[in-house]
Amino acid sequence: MKKIIAKYKDSKFRMFIMEHKKYAPIFFFIAGFIFDTLTLGRVDRLYDTVVLCLHMTLLTVTIYLYNLADDGKWQNTLLGRYELYLPLAIQFFFGGLSSAYVIYFFRSVSVSKTVSFFILLLLLLFANEFLKKRIANKYLQFSVYFFISFTFFSFIIPVFIKEMNTSIFLLSGFVSLGITLAFITFIYGSSPSTRLEIHYAKLVGIIISIYIFINSFYFLNLIPPVPLALSNGVVAHSVIKRNNKYIVTYEAEEWYIFWRKHREKFIHKPNDKVYIFASIFAPTDLKKQVLHRWKWYNKNTNTWETIEDIGYNITGGRDHGFRGYTYKSNVKEGLWKVEVITEEELVLGVIDFEIITDRSLQPKRLVEKRF
Repeated sequence: MKKIIAKYKDSKFRMFIMEHKKYAPIFFFIAGFIFDTLTLGRVDRLYDTVVLCLHMTLLTVTIYLYNLADDGKWQNTLLGRYELYLPLAIQFFFGGLSSAYVIYFFRSVSVSKTVSFFILLLLLLFANEFLKKRIANKYLQFSVYFFISFTFFSFIIPVFIKEMNTSIFLLSGFVSLGITLAFITFIYGSSPSTRLEIHYAKLVGIIISIYIFINSFYFLNLIPPVPLALSNGVVAHSVIKRNNKYIVTYEAEEWYIFWRKHREKFIHKPNDKVYIFASIFAPTDLKKQVLHRWKWYNKNTNTWETIEDIGYNITGGRDHGFRGYTYKSNVKEGLWKVEVITEEELVLGVIDFEIITDRSLQPKRLVEKRF
């Protein structure tokens, strides 16, 4: 045993970590981020579910071990030999879990609905690299933990129970809040050094503030109703279903506008129909009603007028999303947008376009794609 310990102390990896102690946390965060980016794809896939649950469990255990290490709890034990790696493991799991959420959120084509949430994610996850004490700052450490825990449960609970609505999202938040506060209380009671470093009421106040903040984002439609996501949203001239494929004809956008498939200016002939095609990702066996809310901008009143809500039911499980479409005839010229929403009126995404009615004009860059 002594030979093994001596070999460990002199290992090249340990020496490398000691020499690059300043940058090691950044490296491990990026390593975790890249690992999950390369291996994860669908939140309802068994592999993804197991990896996420393992990461969340191991993150919780590692934070516990790390916080009690300052009290000499692991001194002269096997764990004590690996104390150096605990903050690096925390960074790895932070990076891995955050990359998973980026992957799942970016299934949505409506980036504008998630950009604010991503800014908050980046601020929390990279803040520890700019603070003097970094991950040792326990206010920051538990704040990031709660944020990741909240996001974890908001994805994983709907996957397990095959249902998604506002009540489920609130339940996910309550579960995460309860577990985080219990976890903090347990560590606070077990670790004298933690009691010296933090003010319990202040930390609880920060956690509750983050909880309120995330819920505000949800009800203001600044984040999509995860794990549902609008994978594709296109305004089209024609949609035909043939051999279980949807053949969609639409005007393609310029190549450099990579975030949108269709051209915003829709060349329309009188009496022709205007189609909205959408594919919505949902976990396996999750059933949900969605609506296409057609809106037209009235320049006289400077307001968006709701023209019609057209709904259909979706069933999750298809990798590229459940496909469906709606259409309108006798449309007016001008600015339009179609909000793809749930029955609770939570926005999955918005498809914007401008209808130009002119018999002399021809559609530009007309393409036909199979979905």
